[in-house]
Amino acid sequence: MSVDTTQFKHVSYLWDDAKAAELAGDEVALLIYRSNLLGADLRLTNYGGGNTSCKVLDKDPLTGKEVEVMWIKGSGGDIGTLKKSGLAALYVDRLRSLTNVYRGIEFEDEMVALFNHSIFDLDSKAPSIDTPLHGFLPFKHIDHLHPDAAIAIAAAKNGQKITEELFGGTIGWVGWQRPGFDLGLQLKECLDNNPGICGIMLGSHGLFTWGDTAYESYINTLEVIEKCAEYLEQSYAKNGSVFGGQKIESLPEADRKKQAVALAPILRGFCSSKTQMIGHYTDDARVLEYINSNDLDRLAPMGTSCPDHFLRTKISPLVLTLAPGEDLGDVTAIKEKLSPAFEEYRKMYEDYYNTCKHPNSPGIRDANPVVILYPGVGMFTFAKDKQTARVAAEFYINAINVMKGAEAISEYTSLPRQEAFDIEYWLLEEAKLQRMPKPKALSGRVALVTGSAGGIGKAIAKKFAEEGAVVILNDMNAERLAGAYDEFVKQFGKDACTTASLDVTSESQIQDAIATAILAFGGVDLVVNNAGLSISKTIGDHTEKDWDLLYDVLVKGQFFVTQAAVAVMKKQAIGGDIINIVSKNALVSGPNNAGYGSAKAAQLHLSRLNAAELGADHIRVNVINPDAVISDSNIWAGGWAEGRAKAYGVTVAELPAYYAKRTLLNEVILPVDIANACFALTGGLLSKSTGNVINVDGGVAAGFVR
Repeated sequence: MSVDTTQFKHVSYLWDDAKAAELAGDEVALLIYRSNLLGADLRLTNYGGGNTSCKVLDKDPLTGKEVEVMWIKGSGGDIGTLKKSGLAALYVDRLRSLTNVYRGIEFEDEMVALFNHSIFDLDSKAPSIDTPLHGFLPFKHIDHLHPDAAIAIAAAKNGQKITEELFGGTIGWVGWQRPGFDLGLQLKECLDNNPGICGIMLGSHGLFTWGDTAYESYINTLEVIEKCAEYLEQSYAKNGSVFGGQKIESLPEADRKKQAVALAPILRGFCSSKTQMIGHYTDDARVLEYINSNDLDRLAPMGTSCPDHFLRTKISPLVLTLAPGEDLGDVTAIKEKLSPAFEEYRKMYEDYYNTCKHPNSPGIRDANPVVILYPGVGMFTFAKDKQTARVAAEFYINAINVMKGAEAISEYTSLPRQEAFDIEYWLLEEAKLQRMPKPKALSGRVALVTGSAGGIGKAIAKKFAEEGAVVILNDMNAERLAGAYDEFVKQFGKDACTTASLDVTSESQIQDAIATAILAFGGVDLVVNNAGLSISKTIGDHTEKDWDLLYDVLVKGQFFVTQAAVAVMKKQAIGGDIINIVSKNALVSGPNNAGYGSAKAAQLHLSRLNAAELGADHIRVNVINPDAVISDSNIWAGGWAEGRAKAYGVTVAELPAYYAKRTLLNEVILPVDIANACFALTGGLLSKSTGNVINVDGGVAAGFVR
């Protein structure tokens, strides 16, 4: 079976008949296939939102009799990446029999634990709160999605009337109610009262559609959403303007980015007053249309409608009153201007909590905003990690789309504050949060490790990413940098890192790398000056060019990267760490080493000087002194290895053993050893140490600091 794909202009038809034919006969496999297709189009549902199901006949392992089993997306997860391990499987008759013990809507939460008595596949995922919404409907395949186009109608003041008129009675309506057992019963009642409908609109929430096969459900879903989207498009054309028209002009793109770079660290500092946050910035055209509009001041305080939206974005955003082109150079003045706005927001959130809380409500959470809107410039979001911050931005764009559509066809309505609170502080939601893994030691921290595409730098960046930090990978070699980025994305995911081309002798490239860190993550607070090179020559052979290169990279590079990073750290006012990768040679005299050794000594003392100056800002400066780290190191390229081998009277092949044997521990030093030392300084156990030197050299007595 196929369909004319040209009928779809607002959704993506992705069904592949050949692929589906390979899965024929396996309804669960077709459920997963359909789910992945639906999740691949963010116009159909948001990340992690919605759920899909199918009902099949299977043999009961206890009785051998044929029973009806429902497979449904389990608690958490995302339909776009759904696998069988993410599904829950339940006996349909047992699930429906729970009506016998259901005590009413005030006892909703106790039903979730009872779902476990209906589990068919003991290896399946825990059932979600939406399980009864699918279970009480008779259809073989069901899709519950959160498409912006449908929610715009669902969140409109007269959404029920619009739904009836638009679909001629073929789509039912169930008013807003928190998901749960009772809502499942209401869906069944709606279907019983409207036999023959092909879907149900949930007020302020989303859409239910279905079919007898995976394909019929898929097509039904696309057709309903397409019709909603087409209706909105016609309304936009008829109205001429949206959001009450444009109030201000956006800055040009380059100026928007410049303002974002100047302001984001300050915002990050405010938002990190309780927990250190990672930022995300976007100047998406949909965001600019909304934040530059006349209706922003009316709509923004109303908050969002769909529960999936405000769970990620908080009840409402903070709208800045700064002019788009405001001079952000005086950091103190800007902080004084912004501070009352943050205090007012926190007070609003505390009042919201105190007004709506129940005797058994969880304690108040972080009162800082998640979403910050800067008219003419863009949107900033802050959360515990990059993925959460990015997804918050995506969800607020979903909310913008919903507001735009609802305003075009009627009037936008948000959830009442009490209903929003009951979702946000739902005991089941709190239990889910409590089950989440504890944050890693470097969660919420942004790390810039210079020269991080290979050798020691990559090992440090990898260790930081393993411990929860986000990292800015950088190098002068574009091919090497691209390879490192691919490696990190594969291991840690796309939200764990970004890249910048960085030559530490170039002031403009340093500033660009810092700007990259800010635009990607909101700031920077963990800098490792690792980039380096080495030249081993006698005094007679050393040239002025050699000397300048060593001092430009090692000393000036360290200073100017530190200078640029410190400016950001002071804006954030949440402290920071600078680690300088120096060398045993900063302390130990040796032959053929005048330029390199003296530059390393300068690095070491510069670290002491910076530590003394920056302590008052809680910016700690420490030193790692490695020695003879040969593995995957650029330092050993060129003539350095030959020079050192000649100086010590051994061959290049004998160098690793030579270096190991001259140490007290008789150990070869690897990049991971340096990475572990950096983590030791930043992971929390040495948070009151600054101005220190840690030797990672296997024990070279001549290099002892004291």
